[in-house]
Formats: sequence, C-alpha cells, structure tokens
Amino acid sequence: MQLFLETERLALRRFTEDDMDHLFALHNDPDVMRFLNGGRPTQREEIEREYRERFAGDGYWAAVEKATGEFLGWFAFNQTERGPEEAKLGYRIKRSAWGKGYATEGSRALIRKGFTELGVRRVSAQTMAVNFASRRVMEKASLAYVRTSHLQWEEPLPGTEHGEVEYALTKADWERQQAAGRGRL
Repeated sequence: MQLFLETERLALRRFTEDDMDHLFALHNDPDVMRFLNGGRPTQREEIEREYRERFAGDGYWAAVEKATGEFLGWFAFNQTERGPEEAKLGYRIKRSAWGKGYATEGSRALIRKGFTELGVRRVSAQTMAVNFASRRVMEKASLAYVRTSHLQWEEPLPGTEHGEVEYALTKADWERQQAAGRGRL
C-alpha cells in the first residue's frame, strides 16, 4: 500500500484496481451524488474511465479507516490552473461515514501537509450553495467563504439557482490561526 498520509483515524493511500467496486458503489449512492449529478446512477464504464483519468494519478487518495481497513471514500488535493502554490481540496465520503468527522479530519491533514510540505500558499474548495454539510466541513477545516458564483448548466440540478460557493484559506491565515492556538490542523 502506497501511503500518502495518516491521521488519527484515517489512512490516505493511492487508489488501486481493487478499489473499482468501492468507487462504483460510492458514485452510485444517490445521496452521495445528490449535489454532483442529481443522484443519477453512474455506469461502470464511466467509473473505469474516471479511474484511469483521475484516480490512478496524482492528487487523489482512497480514504480508509485505519482501525477496520474499511473504504470510506476519497480525497483530492490538486494543483489549480493558477499554479503549484494553489491547491483545490475535494472529498467524497460514503453515507455510512457521514457525521463522524472523517471529511474534516482528512481535509485538515491535507491542508497541513500542503502548507508545511508541498509549498502550497492557498487552498480552495467549492460546492453548491445549498450543500450545507460540505460547507460546514470547509468551515471546520478553517476555510472561509470567498464568493458565490452563478454558472450556466445544460441540465441544472435542484439548487443550482442559488449558485456555487468558494471557500479558501491562505498559508498566512493558517499560520496566524496556529500561532493563536485556534487552528486544530
């Protein structure tokens, strides 16, 4: 197992072909996909293509509960089009693991790694404005609201009329939080 990062309860590791069934189940849970594709089923071929194009590469990690070895979902921490000093944070956690702090724990660990080891100066994340659970994770991971944007969609999902929100955290703000003892990253 090629481990990228460990937290108290999580191991983030590279994806393998053995994760295909986990990805298929995750991406076919209508509650997990509600704010991403409206909860529509995803064909296995699309999951396999996405695995080859995204998950097998850098920036995506399978999240596994250390105590049980159970697959919980995935995290993304990718360079943005602005360059290597800015990273975009993402996560997708299976429903049975919701509300247990895994998304916050993994996000905080990736932010810390980005600022202390990877040369990142700014971390951002986005979600639908109506995705209050994801917004709460961003806030608990110390990201602050930046803006709401309204995008045009061919097939808008319920709630898209409220827009997409961006949250962000700079390294300087993170360091100030750490020095003040407020950051738990």
